[in-house]
Formats: sequence, C-alpha cells, structure tokens
Amino acid sequence: MYIAMNRFRVAKGSEADFEQVWMSRDSHLEKVPGFVEFHLLKGPEAEDHTLYASHTVWADYAAFEAWTKSEAFRAAHQRAGGNKPLYLGPPQFEGFEVRQTVGRATS
Repeated sequence: MYIAMNRFRVAKGSEADFEQVWMSRDSHLEKVPGFVEFHLLKGPEAEDHTLYASHTVWADYAAFEAWTKSEAFRAAHQRAGGNKPLYLGPPQFEGFEVRQTVGRATS
C-alpha cells in the first residue's frame, strides 16, 4: 500500500470555504485502478491558519503514480489554482510506503 498526503495551511476564517471546495468537487478517484480510499482531515488550529490534510490510500506506489499522470487527475485538479486565496502557501506533499498494517481483530 501507498499513502499520499497533502497538508494545507488554510487561512483563518476560510475553513468553511475550503471544506466546501473539497466536499463539492468530483475527485474521479472511484474510477481509478488501485485507489483504496480518501480522507479529508482537519487538524489543529494555529494563530493564522488551520491545518488540513488530504489523505489517499493506494494499492501501491505505481497506482498512485499512474493517477498523477491520468486524465482523471487533470480533471480533478483543473480548478485548484482558483482556490489559492484560501491557503497560506502551497500544499506540502508527503508520500509513504506502508510497512505495517494492524487491523481490528474479528471474532
């Protein structure tokens, strides 16, 4: 598995607008081979921003990389530039290869 995250420093007072952008967009992810799940995470607040992260889980790095080169990726991100006033700086990308997964025990 591979986890891709983007961290966003959202300007104070812009949280509702930021969340609306994410909740109303068509991500096209459900159609992409190797996509497992997506989460939009809201983190701690600082004096000038609230931290958010987009978190996608992929079957492997190759699936994620193929997504970034796909037409679906371009379609999902075509309006991203228009939302820059909501952020303090560009998003920070972090990618991780999963080395261990512990699931809930079933009985």
